[in-house]
Amino acid sequence: MKKILLAYSGGLDTSCILAWLKDTYNVPVVAYCADVGQGEDLKLVAEKAVKTGAEKCVIDDLRADFVNNYVFQSIKANAMYEGVYLMGTSLARPCIAQGMITAALKEGCDAIAHGATGKGNDQVRFELAIKSLAPHLQIVAPWREWNFTGRNDLIAYADSKGIPVPVTKEKPYSMDANLMHISYEGGILEDPSVAPPSDIYLWTTDPEAAPDQSEEITIEFESGVPIKVNGEALNPSALLDKVNTIGAKHGIGRVDLVENRFVGIKSRGVYETPGATLLMQAHMALESLTLDREVAHLKQSFALKFAELTYNGFWFAPEMTLIKKLIDASQSNVNGWAKLKLFKGNSIVLARHSSNSLYDTKLSSFEEMGMFDKHDSGGFINVNGLRLTAWSKCNESLKNSLQPTA
Repeated sequence: MKKILLAYSGGLDTSCILAWLKDTYNVPVVAYCADVGQGEDLKLVAEKAVKTGAEKCVIDDLRADFVNNYVFQSIKANAMYEGVYLMGTSLARPCIAQGMITAALKEGCDAIAHGATGKGNDQVRFELAIKSLAPHLQIVAPWREWNFTGRNDLIAYADSKGIPVPVTKEKPYSMDANLMHISYEGGILEDPSVAPPSDIYLWTTDPEAAPDQSEEITIEFESGVPIKVNGEALNPSALLDKVNTIGAKHGIGRVDLVENRFVGIKSRGVYETPGATLLMQAHMALESLTLDREVAHLKQSFALKFAELTYNGFWFAPEMTLIKKLIDASQSNVNGWAKLKLFKGNSIVLARHSSNSLYDTKLSSFEEMGMFDKHDSGGFINVNGLRLTAWSKCNESLKNSLQPTA
């Protein structure tokens, strides 16, 4: 290796990795810091990287790319890993990986290093992205090479190198923040029988302390993409920021999950995802009006696969490319708005409307029949019941077991 690009955040892991790379490989290291809306002063992060030994620090503003091409793509898919997790970290990783690869090629680096642990999902996500987009680049994964076993070892190493880190032994949380969410892992959270400390949440209001007055919010979509909040047109990043603010105020989007990592380990994570929770709920409400039944049901299977592929790191895989095209094709008529009511950690759908609605009041009403002929229902039931009747005749023992005993 002649030069290494390091995915750098300025936190405990990557600060130690930067010093370790210099000691171990004795080659120039370019620190790469992606801005995906984590809310940090990245100029200070860059200064710290140079002081720790980086040749330079590249700051890459990926916020618009992240929201447009990752967050909103996931909203269109209604993607939730294991039915709960909206995947704020999983979606950010391929976005950052693509930025890393572009920067590495521009800076003349022939290797990329990352701070993902040897047990985690992020190592898979970063490295599969590199293998998909730039397989000629070498990969350095310090957590799989060095002898440190945990964060306490890193804290000691940082002390020996004079590197200031924002983690202490008393509060050893690993945090990941971006425009979509904040995640928390480690420390006391590693015991799933223990509730998260109340002071761990940095973004959302405790639902018990949320406003006593409910708030309504209307989100408008065009081809499945959110474009307006309460009638105000906003660019994607500003729109996500606005719904984040509203959702966080009411304590929306807290999740405490024991999830199945791709590497085969169960882990406990605590997440705050206020705005995307509202966008997902509103999008699903609008789809209930605009998607044909069979398309909607088929799309549910795509959502499961989309979430699995995203979580497992296959964002740039050929099967994911196909699924994205199928999801995009389903969204052409997902136009309109949905209204939600927010109150103390909960949000409910109040109303939805679309000019492309498939909902027919005359067909749905109990007061009139419209085009529906009630006499057709008997034949419909009989045809669908033919196989059940045939099955029942061949399974007399089951039928006998259903008879009441004396």
